[in-house]
Parts: sequence; structure tokens; C-alpha cells
Amino acid sequence: MSNQEKIVAIVKQVSGKSDVPLGDESLFESGYLDSFALPDMIGAIESEFGISIPDSDLTPRKFDSISRIESYIEARI
Repeated sequence: MSNQEKIVAIVKQVSGKSDVPLGDESLFESGYLDSFALPDMIGAIESEFGISIPDSDLTPRKFDSISRIESYIEARI
């Protein structure tokens, strides 16, 4: 399973929706996620990828789209 597929699975799990916008479409503006879902998504990402995300990075902007999440994770691994 690719990183993108893992991210999509996490977003689906956290959002409770069966599909998610791919690429650069905003997960927050499109209504798939809200700021209350961000901590759950971060926890799942940390667990899945074995990384620690510092509190200073906990902003919706860094995790706004599948592409941004994928880039962030690849920079941290």
C-alpha cells in the first residue's frame, strides 16, 4: 500500500465518508474534515507512519489536502 493510499484510508476513517478529494482539493473547505477531526487524523498518521508530529505543526493548513499530507509525511520519514 502506497503512502497516498494509507493517507486516504486514514482520512476516510476519520471523516466517516467513503470517498475523499484527491490531490490538492481542501479536505477542510470541502467539508470532509473539520478542526475537531484534526487531532484524530494526526494521531492516526503518527501511528501508521511511526512519526511524531510536533504541536507547532498542528495546523489545518499543513494537512489541508492529500497532497500536502503526503509531502509532509515524506519530509518527516
